[in-house]
Formats: sequence, structure tokens, C-alpha cells
Amino acid sequence: MATLEVKDLHVKAKEEEKEILTGVNLKMTTGEIHAIMGPNGTGKSTLSETIMGNPNYEVLKGDILINGQSIIGLPVDQRARAGLFLAMQYPAEIPGITNAEFIRAAINSRRAEDDQMPIPAFLKKLDHTLKTLDMTEEMSERYLNEGFSGGEKKRNEILQLMMIEPKFAILDEIDSGLDIDALKVVSRGVNAMRGPKFGSLIITHYQRLLNYIKPDVVHVMMGGKIVKSGDAELAVKLEDEGYAGLRDELGLDVKLVDEE
Repeated sequence: MATLEVKDLHVKAKEEEKEILTGVNLKMTTGEIHAIMGPNGTGKSTLSETIMGNPNYEVLKGDILINGQSIIGLPVDQRARAGLFLAMQYPAEIPGITNAEFIRAAINSRRAEDDQMPIPAFLKKLDHTLKTLDMTEEMSERYLNEGFSGGEKKRNEILQLMMIEPKFAILDEIDSGLDIDALKVVSRGVNAMRGPKFGSLIITHYQRLLNYIKPDVVHVMMGGKIVKSGDAELAVKLEDEGYAGLRDELGLDVKLVDEE
């Protein structure tokens, strides 16, 4: 069992003065699915980018640990090798390298030089995963995300996730812009990964994704920190009552973006 822990994390964007994260605390293990919900502008995506090591953010205080070892000083590639994966809200298009080439390179970068994944084994796994996600073989031969629709890009992120098999996957609004059929396919892929060797931190605005990927724990972020945690019923409550209701219930002095 592996652990991912965020301790009293304070973060700001470089070239800016205002803190975005103001003391986030979170601990999860493989075998668990955690969801983070919260209003716009509360730091959810900043948290995901900081965990993954985006250099555009500066950690002012606190720590991020995998299995008790700090990864604060590690660049993105070393964090990936340590078992992290980020499915981005807006995946980049990279012409000149195919999906299949990119995925195989990502898999082998995590393995020793004398233990590279053989091409036949890679192709067999790729074919099976494409079928799970209702994706054609042709998509694996296209340049990475080039000319893909928003839904295709999200599905492609889950393809990478299932092929790479990280310890922890951070899914940043993977449901954004998806119709119900695409949402079901993406959820199928994530649920196929569930097990004792995999954990996921799902960032979402809406409870509907959690109808298909049932979380073990739901966290609510406001004002740059987690203010409440609970089981899946907490997401249902938020959907019914909204963030303002929870804020007032907790007595928080937090301005919501939609109130401005």
C-alpha cells in the first residue's frame, strides 16, 4: 500500500503575491478514490498542478510526500517515476509523436533499461485498453491530441492512465465538456483501474461524475484549503444545497466567485 500526503500546503503563482493554497491537508492511500469539490477560484487545479510539480507555482510552506518521502524538490519527470499521473483539464497537442509512441516511451521511462516492455506485449495491452474505452486503433497512430475533440482528448488521457498504471492519478476536471456517453466511457476506464495498487484524486465541480465513479472520501475546498470531508453523501448534499449553504453552515468568511 502506497500513501500520498499533503501537509499544510501554502502555494502562490510565481510573479504573484497572493496565496492560492492557504494550508491544504490531505492523506490518501492506494485502494482509495478521493474527490475534491469546490467553487471556482478556490485552488483545486492549483493543488493538482503543485502536486505534479508545475514550476509556475511556488510552495511557500508545507510538504508533499509519497510513502513518507518528500517530493517537493523533484521535477515533474521524477514525480511521474515515483508513481504520480496527472490527467489535465486542457491536454496539450504535440505534433510529430504518435499516441502509441508517447505511451510506450512513458511506460519504459518508469522501467529499468533491462526491463523495457516488449512491443508485442505493449500492442496486446494497447488493443485491449482501446476496446475498453471504445477507441479505434487509428487514434493510437494519430499525433498526440492533434485535431482531437475535447472529448477525445479526455478519453486519451484515460488511455494513458490505464496503460501507464501509476500509483496515484490526479484527474483534473476530467468530466468537463463531456456528454453523458463519453462520461460513462471515461468512468469505465477509471473504475477498471480500481484496486489495492491504485488510488485517484478526482477534482470536479459536479456530483454527476461521482454517480459513475463512487468516491470513498469527498473533500470540499474553499478559500484555498479543505474545509470539510465526508463520504459520497457529502457530494449529494452539495449538489442540493450549494457551496454557499455549506460555507454559511461552517461559519466561513469566504467570498465565492459567483457572488462577485
